[in-house]
Amino acid sequence: MAVSFEVENGWNVQIVNDNPNIETKITEVHHEKGVTILDFKIIGQLFVPCETISLKWKVPGINVKGIWKPTADFNKRIQADWELLQMESRISINAPVICLFGSQDENIFTFSCSNAIDRLEMNASLREEDNLIYCNITFFSEQHYPLDGFNAQLRLDSRSVHFSESIRDVSRWWESFKNLQPAYVPEIAKKPVYSTWYQFHQNLEPELLLKECKLAKEMGYEVIILDDGWQTKDSNRGYDFTGDWRPERIPEMGEFVKTIHDLGMKVALWYSVPFCGKKSKAYEKFKGKFLTEEHRWAPVFDPRYPEVREHLINIYTSAVRDWNLDGFKLDFIDDFHWYENTSGRIEGMDYDSINTAVDRLLADTKNALKEINPEVIIEFRQKYTGPAMRKYGNMFRAFDCPGDATMNRVRITDIRMLAGNTAVHSDMITWHPNEPLEIAALQMVNTLFGVPQLSILLNKARPSYIKMINFWTTYWKTYADVLVNGYFMPSRPLANYPLLEVSDSVYHIIGVYEDYVVPIKNDRSKIHIINGKTTQSVVLKILQDMGTYQCEIFDCQGKPRSNEKIEYRKGLLEISIPPCGIMIAKK
Repeated sequence: MAVSFEVENGWNVQIVNDNPNIETKITEVHHEKGVTILDFKIIGQLFVPCETISLKWKVPGINVKGIWKPTADFNKRIQADWELLQMESRISINAPVICLFGSQDENIFTFSCSNAIDRLEMNASLREEDNLIYCNITFFSEQHYPLDGFNAQLRLDSRSVHFSESIRDVSRWWESFKNLQPAYVPEIAKKPVYSTWYQFHQNLEPELLLKECKLAKEMGYEVIILDDGWQTKDSNRGYDFTGDWRPERIPEMGEFVKTIHDLGMKVALWYSVPFCGKKSKAYEKFKGKFLTEEHRWAPVFDPRYPEVREHLINIYTSAVRDWNLDGFKLDFIDDFHWYENTSGRIEGMDYDSINTAVDRLLADTKNALKEINPEVIIEFRQKYTGPAMRKYGNMFRAFDCPGDATMNRVRITDIRMLAGNTAVHSDMITWHPNEPLEIAALQMVNTLFGVPQLSILLNKARPSYIKMINFWTTYWKTYADVLVNGYFMPSRPLANYPLLEVSDSVYHIIGVYEDYVVPIKNDRSKIHIINGKTTQSVVLKILQDMGTYQCEIFDCQGKPRSNEKIEYRKGLLEISIPPCGIMIAKK
């Protein structure tokens, strides 16, 4: 059964509901300048099992070049409806938004939903029979408990603005909801991080770590994240000993943290939040209170039990009190979900919904930690970087992509458009020790539009590599305010963002990552061109006469290559910049 609703701008939104006993209602609550907001309600009680209810509409497939989704990575192409690929969104995975973009990076149509906690499915796919793009939002595809009514809003945006502006506006819209208010972001969340994962994995060596911290601090890294391995001497990359979180490898953790603090760095520890390994004491204590014991890595805590939440929160608050920790890398949040052998609500649980229980767990965790340390940092990684996760975390990191500079750039960009003022970090930078210098430098320059995280052994790096890291880290810190807080403009999402720009009233910083003609659209007094390629030629398309600039060119180690005056006249201008080097132009 389908009920149609005519939207003021001509769209026809259908409510597809196969249960005649469920009353639905849709109302237009806002319409202005190409943006329409609809309020969708279900009146009365929904019983289990619940039929899915969908909102469906179609858009002409005119000038649609690709389809942007929050974690699509390299796959931003148009999909056909016969591919049957639904995007899942819930509190700890993805975000409920999809954007159709055009040939000039313009927004064609962006739709989003206010329900960022519960699981829903979304899609936009082309039907070959009529060349229309069919859009849908489907609710209750994973509903295991009754509901007394339901309400959500749908935002439809057909403005002819840059696609990134449409996506940013969705983020601002989410911020307007009381249950999606973002967490406070301390300044330390926006500082470069030295991480232990890619160079140590679980084989952490405390004495070597202290030497690394000293070197990292001298180079401008202000936080160290001790990743997996601090809690166990087991180094088989498994999770058998998670759940207790005692510092087996670094038994005097408080003293270790104090030593790092004395160097001038902050300290964060990694925790795999859902996992309770079968070799931990916690496993025996909480047996029977897991979402599943069939997970490939470890049993998964069931957050619907208040004692499970209390156990986890006590672990983190004790760490802050006992060891004077500054922050946490809370990992694998997306593994809190319904499994095939997960039970419905039983005695002892205080929530029906896993997603709502996760919301409670993370909210209580954040509040408890902030009572002890108001400046505490909490890092989450993709794919749990949606609007609900902004309530608890103040650092969002690109999902793991070791050695993949292009993917790091793409993931930073995709997160940043939705993250508002939440700090967006790169995945940890790493490379093979024999990587040619300019190729290794690609890992640095591809992460400049996020907060850099470094994960190499500094004491074993050759002097030229140290100079390169020093140069780009110093550059990032010098211009961090504009790089992090300036107006961010990514180009060509289907081509993996070969051009990234950020600007304020003074600076225009441009990262060029493919042999691509770079349009210069303004006359800022200071223009930086970062050559994030292995070729030297950078071609600028000057759109207006801009006067004379003093142009300094540096290679990837910061060595000066030239310093001359260049006239920025309307037309094409070819400049030679060394691979992974930079031109700094000043009027």
